Amino acid sequence: MAGNSQRRNRRTSGKKGMQVGSGGQRRRGLEGKGPTPPASARKGHIKNRLANEKARRAAARPKRRAGSGSSEMVVGRNSVAEALREGVPATKLHVQQYIDSDERVREALQAAVDRGLPLMEAPRPELDRMTGGLNHQGLVLQVPPYDYAHPEDLAAAALDDGEDPLIVALDGVTDPRNLGAVVRSVSAFGGHGVVVPERRAAGMTAAAWKTSAGTAARTPVARATNLTRALEAYQKAGLFVVGLAADGEAEIQDVEALDGPVVIVVGSEGKGLSRLVSETCDLRVRIPMPGGAESLNAGVAAGVVLYEAARRRS
Repeated sequence: MAGNSQRRNRRTSGKKGMQVGSGGQRRRGLEGKGPTPPASARKGHIKNRLANEKARRAAARPKRRAGSGSSEMVVGRNSVAEALREGVPATKLHVQQYIDSDERVREALQAAVDRGLPLMEAPRPELDRMTGGLNHQGLVLQVPPYDYAHPEDLAAAALDDGEDPLIVALDGVTDPRNLGAVVRSVSAFGGHGVVVPERRAAGMTAAAWKTSAGTAARTPVARATNLTRALEAYQKAGLFVVGLAADGEAEIQDVEALDGPVVIVVGSEGKGLSRLVSETCDLRVRIPMPGGAESLNAGVAAGVVLYEAARRRS
């Protein structure tokens, strides 16, 4: 009925009032949304699911400090007794329950007690699981990761003591016993440390500790991410880099640079120095061998040159 104001939503006037707008939504809807995201960022895409799974696995892995190594286990009665005898650092000794004791077991237990190491008793299946089925003979020694120095720390420590740095760098030496022998020679002839590459090289394992005969406790070992760059940094700091090579330009007794700040680079017995490291050296020298041997292992070669350096410095 005309004029009935009680009807809902009935317009009682022909004049238009304020209208509710879109708030700019229509205008914004016409704007572009930017470039299409990569497949790995698109929800539901197979590459997005793979990326999420990879991130989940990475987050689930245990965190490790940059440059830190992993713990190591020494297994077997002879190995454990010898490691404890030689002062290899350890955190605990695992002993099998109801172990048949002999002289090696008694020596290992006594050495662990003297050093204040925790003795952890465990059933044989647990030790089998820890060692991956190795023949542990009831004794497992836990060795902590080695705390490597930075290559620059070795030269800095020598200079702080008012001495010319005497450093040995190893290129491609993969036998930890050779590394231990080099550490022992560096300690014997007054050197200031050893540098090893981070990859494809021996590290300070229990075998290296044993070969060093305890000298690894006072002779630092540094780890270089890139050995060539580490040598270049030494050169910029004023150190002379001498590389050992069978076809070297001079013999060690003629190298006057051994009197001053020097880095002696030793390669592997089979391959020698790598190309980049060889090109970085200021001088390549050879060890005279009148007996006719073709080469020396890294431990022996380093000892010969370190002796010559110590003789000149004294």
